[in-house]
Amino acid sequence: MMQSIGKTDLAGLFERLRDVFAQQRAFLIELDGKVGDSDLGITMNKAFAAAFVSVQANTGDSIGKTLQLAGMAIAKAAPSTMGTLTATGFMSGGKALSECLTLSTAEWSVFWRAYHDAVAQRGKAQPGDKTVVDVLGPIAASLESSAKTQSPLPDALTLATEVAAQALEATRTMVAQHGKAACFQEQSLGLQDAGATVGFLLIDTLRAFATQDESTK
Repeated sequence: MMQSIGKTDLAGLFERLRDVFAQQRAFLIELDGKVGDSDLGITMNKAFAAAFVSVQANTGDSIGKTLQLAGMAIAKAAPSTMGTLTATGFMSGGKALSECLTLSTAEWSVFWRAYHDAVAQRGKAQPGDKTVVDVLGPIAASLESSAKTQSPLPDALTLATEVAAQALEATRTMVAQHGKAACFQEQSLGLQDAGATVGFLLIDTLRAFATQDESTK
């Protein structure tokens, strides 16, 4: 169990993100294909492969700067809508962390709030629009609540992941308002939102990384 994530841990975290999105590539393609362009799995696979390379290469930078550069790498490697939103989230979240030396519950709550706000603004999405924002908002709120009670990082991330899973499930009851899916509004009803699935995978991967036995990292 990790009580905080430091600079030297970032490569391991992004390696896991790279692997998760490689493993979920086909699933995301299928999910996105139901009402979208079928490219989400390809986009996220490219995005986090590039982000991992960036993190490995920027060992001398601060945590915040490293995350910003990872976002820039995502923007270059995956210039689609979701790639751009993901890049925006990482760049804004990294900027909000400034010169933090380690990331515990309080710092991660700052990161996810900045991530959510930037994505919502860039994508012009509101809660209930059936987008990644419908998962990012609950994640940020959950971590802010955990930060106020000084909850240990593993507990905070576990709770945030549970909240994200519930929020993801709730997207099935929503009708898409953005992107290609908005052209098939009624067909989107009952489907789990693809973008929101990406949001869930991000927090779930962070949780899995922080709650693993440190001897297995």
